[in-house]
Amino acid sequence: MSSRPELTGRAARLARLLPTGPGRAARTPFVLLVVLLLGGGLIALLVLNSAVSEGAFQLDDLQRETKNLTDEEQALQRDIDAYSAPEALQRRARELGMVPGGDPAFLGPDGSVKGVPSPAPGVRPAAHVPLVLAPEAMPDGTATTPGR
Repeated sequence: MSSRPELTGRAARLARLLPTGPGRAARTPFVLLVVLLLGGGLIALLVLNSAVSEGAFQLDDLQRETKNLTDEEQALQRDIDAYSAPEALQRRARELGMVPGGDPAFLGPDGSVKGVPSPAPGVRPAAHVPLVLAPEAMPDGTATTPGR
């Protein structure tokens, strides 16, 4: 007789589902699979962590570069504002020999002159001939430019 008791009914049907005999699966392939999965997971985690760290360093470098460029832009804008200030423009114009203009005169669509033109204050009349002569200043009534 066998050492196992005889099973009947439902217990017998369940016992037939369980393997009998030496056909048990070896543990070595399962252990190797688990070790490989854990090792692969750890290596993947290490690679991912390295990529995130590299991205953080790049982000830090780009933020530093952005700050430097923003500072440079603000310095250039301050220079532009300083050069375009009215006092700076007036000083630079005087250095170039420019003077404030006199009373303006306007030409109407029909060619009539509106207003009385006057020379700029502080300007001495030049001893040489002006670049363009008015038509009424020419003896024959035509405007010319010197050297033509």
